[in-house]
Amino acid sequence: MSADERFLAHQSQLPAASKPLGLYIPALVVDNMAYLSGHGPVMPDGKLVTGRVGDVITQEQAYQAARQTALVMLASLRSAVGSLDRVDRLVKLLGMVYCTSDFLQQPAVINGCSEVMKEVFGEAHGVGARSAIGVAALPGGMSVEIEAIFRLKN
Repeated sequence: MSADERFLAHQSQLPAASKPLGLYIPALVVDNMAYLSGHGPVMPDGKLVTGRVGDVITQEQAYQAARQTALVMLASLRSAVGSLDRVDRLVKLLGMVYCTSDFLQQPAVINGCSEVMKEVFGEAHGVGARSAIGVAALPGGMSVEIEAIFRLKN
């Protein structure tokens, strides 16, 4: 299966395309690089997964929110480049987790996104550099926000 086919297998989990919540471009292509702005966990019904991890939602719920965020990100990327088969590799992910100050499992939460990238692009092309940090707040109270950089095929 191609990356596009693996992504489309998740189509029932995708929300309708949404507009940016501010003055930015969701996915910007410059030369052979694609830069994705921060994306959040928008569900198929358009609702955002919100709540502070360690207080309102569990680590598992945040992990699932990160998986959903990955699908939203890939939808934006696909819209920008036409097909995920154009992606050579994931270069970098930055994951931010809205959490209590004593919650220390941000990497385990962002693994939800990383695992989707690996499922779609394979281990050799879907696993890149990554940072996972905890933050005091995110826009709209969303539980996770993730941005990414991809290299495209020439």
